Amino acid sequence: MSTPSEPRQPHDGPALEPIRVLRPRRTDALAELMREYREQTASASSAPGGPDSGGYESVALPGPPPGSEALTQELPPVARARREGRAVRSGSGLRRAAVAVAVVAAAVIGFGGALLLRGGEKTEDNAAPAPRPTASAPTPTPTPTPPAGAPADPDGPGTLREGASGPEVTELQERLLRIPDVYRDGSTSGSYDPTLTAAVARFQLWYGIRGDETGVYGNDTRTALESRTAPNTT
Repeated sequence: MSTPSEPRQPHDGPALEPIRVLRPRRTDALAELMREYREQTASASSAPGGPDSGGYESVALPGPPPGSEALTQELPPVARARREGRAVRSGSGLRRAAVAVAVVAAAVIGFGGALLLRGGEKTEDNAAPAPRPTASAPTPTPTPTPPAGAPADPDGPGTLREGASGPEVTELQERLLRIPDVYRDGSTSGSYDPTLTAAVARFQLWYGIRGDETGVYGNDTRTALESRTAPNTT
């Protein structure tokens, strides 16, 4: 059984800090390599092909293999090729100019022919004989106009308005009595009075009739009322 270690005495001196150990790197190989490079550089500079000659050694190029020159073809000189290209371009330009001139000439000829044909047509029209005079048409019979004393009704024939009287007004009053709450307790005296005018206007408002004047019994109001009431057979 292990016994507990005895307590150590406190250290009175300064506290110890960790020490960083630096080891020198092995640079012997690098130094050897640099030394060899300097020696090679010095020997190259002292050689005939040294810095004075550009640091390059002249080497003789091997000749072409036999038979290879027979397969090659000499290229035409630059000046000759340029002259030939200019000749080709000038030839194509002349052809284009000739085509353009031919097109313009054809257009001018066609335009001139059209003008000639149009001038011939005009001369033929001028030379045509004048038409013979035809018999005068009969004078239309004037339609009779209504006399000035009886102006036309703006709402159409058969329109009833305030001040009218007769059996047609009586029929209107009888038909309005069949419409609920339009002409309640109205009379059938045959006279178009203000009470009847108000009843006609009420009927027009309730049933959306807009073709006639307000309170005037015209064609639209008559059609709407007759479609909602049957004639009195009694």
